[in-house]
Formats: sequence, structure tokens, C-alpha cells
Amino acid sequence: MPEILETTESNVRTILLNRPEKRNALNSKLIAALKSALTDAETDESLRAIVIRGAGQDFCSGADLVALQKISENTFEENVADAGKLAELFLTIRNVSLPVIAAVHGRALAGGCGLATACDLVIATRAARFGYPEVKIGFVPAMVTVILRRNLGEKRSFELLTHGFEFSAEEAAQMGLVNQVVDDINFDKALAAYATRYQKVSRSAVSLTKKLLYEIDTFDFETALRKAAKVNAEARMTEDCKAGIAKFLNR
Repeated sequence: MPEILETTESNVRTILLNRPEKRNALNSKLIAALKSALTDAETDESLRAIVIRGAGQDFCSGADLVALQKISENTFEENVADAGKLAELFLTIRNVSLPVIAAVHGRALAGGCGLATACDLVIATRAARFGYPEVKIGFVPAMVTVILRRNLGEKRSFELLTHGFEFSAEEAAQMGLVNQVVDDINFDKALAAYATRYQKVSRSAVSLTKKLLYEIDTFDFETALRKAAKVNAEARMTEDCKAGIAKFLNR
């Protein structure tokens, strides 16, 4: 059975994590397949967004038991290499020019919650559950910490990472980790409507916005503004912008 399944509809590529019997737990094969699918989607000029969702009852439950067993037996160097695979996946999500949307139902725990957090946007069912329980087994959600700290303040991030409790989709939305919460029965319809919003806006403008937004994380105020001015100028030179201005002026 393939690790992922892919479908395309209305200019949206959906990547389905396809290990339902394992609650879509992450292993090296799934991580590699997901990274490859994201990279392939990047090259399709017809696409406007990417959705990641899980088959079966849950979005993703984190690392599977085989992966955890391997972690406990690996050397330090082997664990560095293994952890680097997840880091590369998170980098791929951030570097893909298309918006990446996590569609979360059921549980998104540990690395699965990290995967959702790594996406640009998150839409979740009201019954979805989130959490970073790694500390309960002496583990550190290290790569997730890098992303979570960019989403939340220090004290909230520290609480979530060190208490290890689960929290609801509504609570996640209040914290800013989820963009939209919808009733379970309406999830597919709401997800389609949410993702296809990108049909109505410029692909190049969204791509430039995504790149700028994440680049300025490490910039001081003046450097960020000067970088933004260059992106503004770059956007003006795109065909989308020229066509958009012409349409606006000729209304």
C-alpha cells in the first residue's frame, strides 16, 4: 500500500497520508514520500494550493512504534541523520511556493501536531485534538519548537511543549495555531471552499508573500522594510500584476 495518495481537483493538490491502520504515524518512508509529493506539486503551474490530510480516524499520531524503537537503539550520529529527515520535510513545506494547508481531523499529536503546525494554514474539525506529548517519554519536540515559537509567544510555547497536554481545535484556534474550525459533518465542503480561495488571487503574489513573510523572521525592522521594498518592486514586474492593474484601470 502506498504511503500517500494524491488527487487534484479545482487546482488544489490533496496529499493523503495513507497509513490509517497506524493512525498515519510518521516513519522514514512516509516522510520521504510526503517531501517528494510536495516538491512535485511545486512544478505544476496549474496548482494554487496543497492540502495535507490523513486517511482513517486521525490526521497523524506522530512517530510509529518501529521508529521509536529505532530511535532508542541508534547512535547519536544515526539519530541526527534521522531527525534531519523531519527537519527537511518542514523546510520543504516552508520553501514550496504554494500555500500548504493542513486539514486536521481526529488526532494530531507529537510529530503529527508538528506537521500541522509546520503548514502555512490549518483547518480543523471541531472534534480534532492537538498536543505535543513528547516530554512524557523523555523526548524533546525540537524541530517543532522552532516552528511553534514562530507562531506563539514564549510562555504559551513553553507551556504546550513542557506540560504535554492535549487541547481542542477551539483552543488551538484561540491560540492562533488553527485558522478555521468547522463542524465534522461539513468538513469536506468547508475544506474545499477554503482551499479554492486561492483560485481567486494571483499565484505569483501569494508565492512572493509567503517567501517574504518567512524570510523576515530573522531581519531587523529596517532590513525587513528594505527587503519588502524589493519584493514590492518584483511583484510589479510580474504578468499577474500588470494584468491586474490593466483590468482595474479599464473597469
